[in-house]
Amino acid sequence: MSTYDVVVIGSGPGGYVCAIKCAQLGLKTAIVEKRATLGGTCLNIGCIPSKALLQASELFVEAEHTLPKMGVKVAKPKLDLKAMLAHKDATVKSNVDGVAFLMKKNKIDWLTGTGKILGEGKLSVTGEDGKAQEYEAKTIVIATGSDVAGIPGVDVEFDEKVIVSSTGALELSKVPGHMIVVGGGVIGLELGSVWKRLGAEVTVVEYLGTILGGMDGEVSKQFQRMLEKQGIKFNLGAKVTGVKKNSKGAEVTFEPVKGGDAETVSADVVLVATGRKPYTDGLGLEKAGVVLDDRGRVDVNEHWQTSITGIYAIGDVVAGPMLAHKAEDEGMAVAEIIAGEHGHVNYDVIPSVVYTEPEVASVGKTEEELKKAGIEYNSGKFPFAANGRARAMLATDGFVKVLADKTTDRVLGVHIVGKGAGEMIHEAAVLMEFGGSSEDLGRTCHAHPTMSEAVREAALATAFGKPLHM
Repeated sequence: MSTYDVVVIGSGPGGYVCAIKCAQLGLKTAIVEKRATLGGTCLNIGCIPSKALLQASELFVEAEHTLPKMGVKVAKPKLDLKAMLAHKDATVKSNVDGVAFLMKKNKIDWLTGTGKILGEGKLSVTGEDGKAQEYEAKTIVIATGSDVAGIPGVDVEFDEKVIVSSTGALELSKVPGHMIVVGGGVIGLELGSVWKRLGAEVTVVEYLGTILGGMDGEVSKQFQRMLEKQGIKFNLGAKVTGVKKNSKGAEVTFEPVKGGDAETVSADVVLVATGRKPYTDGLGLEKAGVVLDDRGRVDVNEHWQTSITGIYAIGDVVAGPMLAHKAEDEGMAVAEIIAGEHGHVNYDVIPSVVYTEPEVASVGKTEEELKKAGIEYNSGKFPFAANGRARAMLATDGFVKVLADKTTDRVLGVHIVGKGAGEMIHEAAVLMEFGGSSEDLGRTCHAHPTMSEAVREAALATAFGKPLHM
């Protein structure tokens, strides 16, 4: 029986990063993965392939609508969907091959199959042939991620062709005439944007009265208007009661959350993007004595230790935002703890990004959260319409908003809607990690002309009551 210092179950961003860090700290490490490739949902059927399609579809729109405004005359672009999907697949392969290389480089054993915890320090891995191999490990890390959540109370039969999850939405063989997206969160809006750009009519049906759930309210409202200008339609405050196939494709039945008549709408494709749930199937957690919380997540303490000594859990399978980079941070922290060091994650500074066009990026508290907590704050905003680089790029949609403590000026939250927002958010994250103030950010020299100057201007507006260039 092979013995390891650490065995990580799951090779997504949390799992493989944890394994690499453990190996770097001198621990004999193995990683368990049932897929034929490493990288988990994110690299195989999530973050990476969706970004490939988002980038490609954005360029498709730019070629037709933006380039002529800049004096670049081109023929009307033609969609080669097969080639676009091939680009997506090539992107995935490059990334998963890269992770496999990192495993070899760091001398991490890949145990192919489905992992099951047998108890403290013991696990088995069952291959496709049904044969189970047992292993011993001083420490086991659960990093099994999440799965499609479906719609609570509604029986949805996914065929991944007509009624699809995010997985099927990445593989459509043709552009649907009409796509209904159930769920106005990040996944639904990103994938809905892809198919809208490529020619589909897109309708979003969302239970809440706003899109992007926990995002800052002002950001959500402004962003929805931008998407509506792009042609995406919204039915908010709508409870879905049925999703099923029909002769034309599929149909979605929904009714107002506040009460009223039900409505049924047909579409060629229905994308159900109502979130994700922790994936713990087949892990043997109950029998092993690993406690779950009331939402099916693995219950852990502040050091990601489960109810069983020597078993830890990280990523989507535990509480907190289901974000790849959050899982990565937890993976590094747990590795350090296992090695006797002091791992830590600052959950107040975890950025989130919606990779639409324009992008939406946020870090820290929203105005709604600060009001609910009774924290007095100052707010400063600056629109990209007043930014020189944005004008030159024809990217004037959106704004930056900075929220800072009214007494100390410490920055508590930053929210950006605009082109490249996902890149700009990180200077705010670094500032907040070091407890910086809006004045600190406002007095930091920014290169001109850049989109990031809007971040500085918003900080000046927060610290001094007004920006310079408005």
